[in-house]
Amino acid sequence: MTYGERFEEALRYAARLHRAQLRKGTNIPYVTHLLAVAAIVGENGGTEDEVIAALLHDAVASIVEGTSDTDVVPKPPWPERKQNYVAHLRDASRSVRLVSAADKLHNARSILADLRAEGEAAWRRFNAGKEDQIWYYRALVDAFREAGGANELVDELERVVEEIAETAA
Repeated sequence: MTYGERFEEALRYAARLHRAQLRKGTNIPYVTHLLAVAAIVGENGGTEDEVIAALLHDAVASIVEGTSDTDVVPKPPWPERKQNYVAHLRDASRSVRLVSAADKLHNARSILADLRAEGEAAWRRFNAGKEDQIWYYRALVDAFREAGGANELVDELERVVEEIAETAA
């Protein structure tokens, strides 16, 4: 499969939209996260639309809406948002689950790398502590499995989450 002009337009749009943003608590340009998520989706059989949704998963579109934990302002408390998001995944479309699993995998890889580099200090950038974060990622794995069975992407997410738990212990 090759990507066309819509992909190129989405790539430019994502780069412009997130040009000045950094990943939370780091000096890493936010757009690198979007590129990584899009790559994971593409490498796991995603269509051009799904790869575009991955590029724009924090910006626009119907698949994208399904990957956000809330659109309510102000946001509800963290535990409520995450519980609702996990419940939503069980009934979400395959496209939403694919983009979401890719997003969560990249986030989990980043957490693991930060834990290795910074130790416990890595948890300070989050709105919830280590136990809650580990609960959330394990709940995501369970929801992905319940909704769509096992696949390599969810298997890898589970491995990274368990490595986070072991590293954080």
